[in-house]
Amino acid sequence: MDSVNKTLYIPLYGKAYVSRKGIILTDKKAEEIWQKEGFSLKGKSKSKWLAYYMAIRSAVFDSWTKQQLDGDGDAVVVHIGCGMDSRVLRVGNTGHSWYDVDFDSVISERKRYYTENENYHMVAADARQQNWLENIPRAKSAVVVMEGVSMYMTATEVQAVADMLADHFGQVSLFVDCYTVMAAKLSKYKNPINDVGVTQVYGIDNPKEFEGKNMVFVKEHDMTPDRFSDCLSGAEKLIFKKIYAGSFAKKLYRLYEYKSK
Repeated sequence: MDSVNKTLYIPLYGKAYVSRKGIILTDKKAEEIWQKEGFSLKGKSKSKWLAYYMAIRSAVFDSWTKQQLDGDGDAVVVHIGCGMDSRVLRVGNTGHSWYDVDFDSVISERKRYYTENENYHMVAADARQQNWLENIPRAKSAVVVMEGVSMYMTATEVQAVADMLADHFGQVSLFVDCYTVMAAKLSKYKNPINDVGVTQVYGIDNPKEFEGKNMVFVKEHDMTPDRFSDCLSGAEKLIFKKIYAGSFAKKLYRLYEYKSK
């Protein structure tokens, strides 16, 4: 895998770590993969604070996805940049078609641990390319998650992906996290992704920069809501809320919801 694809190890470790501790979310698949593969992470990538952050981010994405599916029985799910994530297992896809999308090398690795069926499919593709949606049938509505993806794409590339989705599906709900411009600049000096060789990332300061011609910004969401950070205890909870969920953290990392016009 190239350096960008290797970033999938970082959230995988975080989810396996908290799942073993019995807090924030349960992810037996992450535990299984991490134990069998024995990936090598170093430095900040194995920080317990980052593990908590990655797990809470995933729990927020899980909650949003489930809420969207509960409100739309016809929606398909498209998870762009799925990595080795087991959201399809954590959320469940009963009655919904689910498409996990990532680069060919990632999907090849993923197929060692996940099995396709009539409702679950894995799509090997670069989401920035024009023809990747040809592998997914058109539908009246789609719930699309892009977790930990936008920072490796320019705003113009994210806009293009959003417009392709809006053109392909009748109605699209999109959930995407992103770096701010300041975070992207600081990443050159201090970011766990540096530990797996990533040096170029992107950020935005205005959520409308991702809108494109067919997608509109709906609202910002809390990246670290209390219902998840309260799973921590004692000094860990105080430190996390002060440093990783405080005002400075919000200057670095944001979470936005969009809908097609």
